[in-house]
Amino acid sequence: MNPLSRRSAIRRTAALGLASTLGSVLSSSTLKAANTANRKIRVAVVALGRGMSHVAALLTLPDVEIAGLAEVDPKRLELGLKTVATKQDSPCRGVADFRELLEDKTIDAIFIATPNFWHTPAAILAMQAGKHVYVEKPGSGNPHEAELIVAAQKKYGRLVQMGNQRRTWMKEAIAALHAGAIGQVRYARSFYYGSRNKIGAREKVAPENTNFDLWQGPVLDDKARNIRDFVHYDWHWLWHWGNGEMGNNGVHTLDILRWGLQVRYPLRITYNGGRYWHADPQETPDTGNAIFDFGHVGMEWVQSSCSPRTAEKPLAECVFYGDQGSFAINSASWTVYDPKGVKVSEGKGAGGGDPAHIGNFIETIRGNASLNSPIEEGQISALTCHLANIAYRTNTVVLCDPNTGKIRNNPAGEALWKRDYRPGWEPKI
Repeated sequence: MNPLSRRSAIRRTAALGLASTLGSVLSSSTLKAANTANRKIRVAVVALGRGMSHVAALLTLPDVEIAGLAEVDPKRLELGLKTVATKQDSPCRGVADFRELLEDKTIDAIFIATPNFWHTPAAILAMQAGKHVYVEKPGSGNPHEAELIVAAQKKYGRLVQMGNQRRTWMKEAIAALHAGAIGQVRYARSFYYGSRNKIGAREKVAPENTNFDLWQGPVLDDKARNIRDFVHYDWHWLWHWGNGEMGNNGVHTLDILRWGLQVRYPLRITYNGGRYWHADPQETPDTGNAIFDFGHVGMEWVQSSCSPRTAEKPLAECVFYGDQGSFAINSASWTVYDPKGVKVSEGKGAGGGDPAHIGNFIETIRGNASLNSPIEEGQISALTCHLANIAYRTNTVVLCDPNTGKIRNNPAGEALWKRDYRPGWEPKI
């Protein structure tokens, strides 16, 4: 970590331990929307890869001020600050260590777009500092963290929205499905087709003056691999840091399937596939099918990360199958087909991209709305994806308690429920 003054080092060490002193800034768990309804909402954005989309969206929203940006890569931080300066008259503070921004009591909310393994630890720190939190999907790096972030939200009473934007884009479509567009829904499928290249290409790595120690944060060192080969993106495909395509894209559409089917935790999960496309360091599957059995209904995710399968044309991102036909959703639009595959109707919702989902979070802070994707709901979907990865990694059928999502009778799977952390960095509430 960058050199710190003694006073600053002590302060940051306390933050890393998720010290209870941060929680003391909360006078109660009651949300004080009345205090923010008639003034600008001041926010900070952490990590400026995906976080630059947050910045772009926030700059379009009325009465929102980006008060701070945090990024361990100085080039990204410079770009972020220049972007804000072109649209915003008020100053924006730039730091490498996001924990410095938590000390600013005028900041209402923290936007977290870090790598997955930082999602829960950073969110807990922000909540303990009295901030509302918008955290990118999956919001947790493992099942234990999925439990922790929800428990922290309940303890500290902050608003926490997960960045699975389809919960906003597809509201009208799901309402039409639930209104009986295809009768009783029995099954659902979603698709991810991509064209990813080899990983570990050194020309894509972050600059040498990037704070790699802070980038890694709570994760133990991996002495077998050079982290610089996989920053900023390719960490997704290594189990030590990432959750594969399941945690990267599967969580988006599986969340919609679960919402449409009106289910919580599955009874059984399988995830079969492999690495078929590139001879590279990738560990997570580039191709696979994950199937989730809920007893009375089921859902499936079809993955082809390195081949776009151009000969195939899925009806849409998400397709539901019912007694009276099929219901296909793509972004904010939907199409209804009869049992013979004939189109019978179609519709389109408001959509709105990132500004709509982020705007919902901002308006909830103001007391004018309710969250479209509260963290407790989002983490049911995230946990479902974590369980699928456990099925793949253990080569087992994962059996779950449908009330809690806990793994049953699978010692190998239970061993992957949580991770070990660097000493002093363990997320605690």
